[in-house]
Amino acid sequence: MQGAAQLNPLSPWHLARRFLSVAFAADLRADEQMWVAHHLGPGSLRLFWLQPVPDRRHSHDVARWVADRLPERTDLIVAALLHDVGKRHSALGAIGRTWATLLRWVRLPESARFSRYTRHGPIGAEELAAMGHSGIVVAFAAHHHETRPDGVDPADWMVLAEADHRR
Repeated sequence: MQGAAQLNPLSPWHLARRFLSVAFAADLRADEQMWVAHHLGPGSLRLFWLQPVPDRRHSHDVARWVADRLPERTDLIVAALLHDVGKRHSALGAIGRTWATLLRWVRLPESARFSRYTRHGPIGAEELAAMGHSGIVVAFAAHHHETRPDGVDPADWMVLAEADHRR
């Protein structure tokens, strides 16, 4: 297994679960906010908080899953916390995100907002690279819905991809 693409993010079960998690996401509790702040510098923390509530919740949960398995790998925890920062540029809710995903899947033309959503990985990766983040942080943001890019450790990628799919 090379990454998220092989975990089938377009399966009906995964899409339904993702829709519900976006529609009913709860913001982070105070202890969760402190945990995130502990792992991110000021600029990265600002970027994290610019995300909509569902993306903050998801990214926190992905990062906690990674931290439970590899607490010493702060680079992977940061990658998990910031992998979806590009989604905020689309300003789409649960229904819009579902439509954007389905339109991309059936290869129909997308609006600019839908395209920003479906291209959130490279958009976020560009921001993270401009901030000077490490290679794994930028690579996971750019490619987390794809197979592992060259130059990324397979074990690191598998942990991040599995966390993203599970959470």
